[in-house]
Amino acid sequence: MVRDFESSDEGKTVVTADGDEVGTIEQIDKNMAHVKPKGSLSRSVRRRLGWAEKDQDMYEITHSRVAQISDDEVHLRE
Repeated sequence: MVRDFESSDEGKTVVTADGDEVGTIEQIDKNMAHVKPKGSLSRSVRRRLGWAEKDQDMYEITHSRVAQISDDEVHLRE
């Protein structure tokens, strides 16, 4: 079981199960992380994440989508 999000997770890189960097956590709100997307994020990766709106400044990731939280990265489930 992955631990809950903590304020110390702000600033960590978010990585897909395939190893693609998708953005950085800007803010934690209970079981939700608000992620600023990487500017060069491909359309296919955005679709897999459900981030269809390309020009959105921030996206949300729920705790249930997280596979692992390390010292400097948050790894998403497939």
